[in-house]
Amino acid sequence: MILQSSDQTNGISRQVMFGVPVDREVLLTNHKNVHKKRIAKRQRKLVEKITFIKPFIKEDEKVLLVTKGYSPASTFEKYIIGWFFIYLKRSLFVFTNQRIFHIPTTPIYSYRNTIAQILYSGCKSIAMKGRSLVVEYAKHAGKEKFFWIAGKEKKKIRELLKTITQVAKEGEASERTHLCPGCTNALSKDKYICESCGLKFKTKTATLIFSIIFPGGGYFYTRRYFLGIIVALVEIILLAFIGQSLVNIQNDVGGSIYLLLISVLVLLVEKTAMIVHTTDFIKEFIPKRRTIGPKR
Repeated sequence: MILQSSDQTNGISRQVMFGVPVDREVLLTNHKNVHKKRIAKRQRKLVEKITFIKPFIKEDEKVLLVTKGYSPASTFEKYIIGWFFIYLKRSLFVFTNQRIFHIPTTPIYSYRNTIAQILYSGCKSIAMKGRSLVVEYAKHAGKEKFFWIAGKEKKKIRELLKTITQVAKEGEASERTHLCPGCTNALSKDKYICESCGLKFKTKTATLIFSIIFPGGGYFYTRRYFLGIIVALVEIILLAFIGQSLVNIQNDVGGSIYLLLISVLVLLVEKTAMIVHTTDFIKEFIPKRRTIGPKR
């Protein structure tokens, strides 16, 4: 259902789609500003997935485009998780007239109660390079690359970025900033509690403890249950090998020391990989509570 709004806040007329303020002339057209039914259908489906974003939208802000893609990942991380990259890093990207919302999601693009913003006014440049969205921030000269942006929106994003002014403003964040899903205010880096509403988030210390003590514990703690189950099974098998090797050593069975060393080494590598990986998830600010409604 699409509703038209007569909102004239700050002189800006806004239309509403599923309760989300949008610019239909941009949202429902292709890169040549031509209305296409298939584009309109796809964008409506994507807007329906982001209805949770309503409390985050400012009075003079409207959605111009929604697309799919993947969160940044280092070469080391991609090497560790392989094809699980597709499962773990899916995201939605919402382009408005003021910023880009980066929303890490579940594999079926459902909301995880984690959301970040990239302010145009805090960027030196934003560009599409192949299928990647490359953001260069103004003050720190840092870059982030968001992979595999949906090809259907690639040309549209290029044209859209030409219309956006990227001029750094004094006091504006010059990096990707996470927002509190409870009160929508900006969160402070490495502080796992919202300074505005007190909402608590999962911590690096806890994920380290869970990763070391429990099989697959780091993944379960960060709510990546599928990967947690797989890793837990692998760790249990490795622990069984270690236990059997110790028994065989006592019984003086040949080759047991080598099996023990290999099993311990693989377990250590796996634990290290899980710690590195889940620590990266913690940076997304995972609320301790599962159900959260923005207070606005």
